[in-house]
Amino acid sequence: MLRLKQTQRLKQLALLSVAACFLLAIATLSAAENPSLLVTGRVWTGDPQRPWADAVLCAGERVLAVGERDELQQQYDLQGVERIDARGGLVTPGWIDSHVHLLDGGRNLSGVQLRDAATRDEFVRRLAAYAATCAKGEWIRGGDWDHTRWGGTLPTRAWIDSVTPDNPVWIQRLDGHMALANSAALRLAGVDDQTVVPEGGAIERDAAGMPTGLLRDNAMAFVDAVVPEPTPRERLAALAAATDYLHACGVTSVVHMGALDELATLRAARQSGALRLRVHAATPLPRWRQLQQEIQRNGPGDEWLRGGMLKGFVDGSLGSHTAAFLAPYDDQPLDRGLLVNTPEDLLDWTRGADAAGLQVAVHAIGDRAIRRQLDVFEQVAAENGPRDRRFRIEHAQHIAPDDVARFGKLGVIASMQPYHAIDDGRWAEGLIGAERCQTTYAFRTLLDTGAKLALGSDWFVAPPTPLEGIDAAVTRRTLDGKHPGGWVPAQKITVEEALRGYTSDAAYAVFAEQEKGQLRRGMLADMTLVDRDLTAIPATELPQVKVRATILGGKVVYRAEP
Repeated sequence: MLRLKQTQRLKQLALLSVAACFLLAIATLSAAENPSLLVTGRVWTGDPQRPWADAVLCAGERVLAVGERDELQQQYDLQGVERIDARGGLVTPGWIDSHVHLLDGGRNLSGVQLRDAATRDEFVRRLAAYAATCAKGEWIRGGDWDHTRWGGTLPTRAWIDSVTPDNPVWIQRLDGHMALANSAALRLAGVDDQTVVPEGGAIERDAAGMPTGLLRDNAMAFVDAVVPEPTPRERLAALAAATDYLHACGVTSVVHMGALDELATLRAARQSGALRLRVHAATPLPRWRQLQQEIQRNGPGDEWLRGGMLKGFVDGSLGSHTAAFLAPYDDQPLDRGLLVNTPEDLLDWTRGADAAGLQVAVHAIGDRAIRRQLDVFEQVAAENGPRDRRFRIEHAQHIAPDDVARFGKLGVIASMQPYHAIDDGRWAEGLIGAERCQTTYAFRTLLDTGAKLALGSDWFVAPPTPLEGIDAAVTRRTLDGKHPGGWVPAQKITVEEALRGYTSDAAYAVFAEQEKGQLRRGMLADMTLVDRDLTAIPATELPQVKVRATILGGKVVYRAEP
């Protein structure tokens, strides 16, 4: 009975938190309507009741009024009020990145940079140059390498051992589902020719049976276990670096996919005033009971930091051949990918977390993984009964045609990253064929069948730049320039649909639609200003658009150089 009461209390806290903040904001505005900031220009509000305006007036951290500039100037005393003019650009609600790895992204800003290394020689040369700046014994991290850029040959420890003799190396592929260790790192992790491969993982071996240094998915835990944990100071430094970078990209809120100890870091930053970005924090699904207890102790949070979401995994990634498919890969006919957790565990964790009133988001990329998790969500909803649960599938990249409409039918949010489409589109057909690619990154079909899209980046895996995401969703032009009309063009969406994915629908995907995602009275005064009207320019000009300013809580947190 006590446990039932605690669960009911947790549900009540989660539901009341956002509503209470909104009502308090309205009451505060009514009590003291003191304008502090006027933003003018062409304003896309995201509010279907009034989609367009030319002025937003703020009072403190909230929107006081939205409308025509002349009307607001007549209605309010604006003497001394700070003013920002979009100067021919566009004002939108602050952009929400629905899927980032916030602290990893911040740390990687100072790690070795290999994402655009185009040849083996350049890969090795950059690593050697970075190693020369490191102290002896210091771990070399980061990387984000992409072997498709130099023809598809996977790197090995033999490439890098000679240039990193004094440092263990653990550098990930850009998708985070495969990483390369040098011999020093493998020795520290105890990985050798006798190491047993864990379920849901893989260790690449040479002809003699020795590890090449490449580990995939669950096997990566061997090295992860011996990498030194970042100190609290290092985590706060990563948070600060990530925040500055995201502000420059026009991002005001993120959904952070991390660990429980990272939630503790974020809470400490919130309490000290060091948190300068709105964060919805997701923690690992298998530890849902610990999150439940954490929220019972500390509460669900506020408009700056909120917990209550859990993230699980079904499979890996397409580029690492670890995404789980119903049929084999075209280029590897005996391979259907990996399931990194069993269906039984995913059902048990999802059932328990949902019964506790927590939100569940699960990584699923291949069509077999997506179908399995949709089945889990459908079963749990039937067992636990009706409620506003907003299940999410993260990535939802390669959907079987019969499963696309299930997202809308089941109310499952597709949390997707458009940049992945123009990246993977360079080589995906070689792995899974043209037919399966017709419902790959199926933005158009998902919207047409009633699903909501919450768009993001998956940073560090891809750049946290909503402008690039909007361009990718609207044009689907691949990064190699080989699809000028768009890769699978039937899945294109409009600029306004993409904007909703980064604003109102992204807010809905975290139960925050009463706080942000639209510009109307009482909402948080979060805005992004760009130098051109995204809705009026030709699609070919989208790559030239720049962020002019980012406003968070009624304050300018980023302003581009003139």
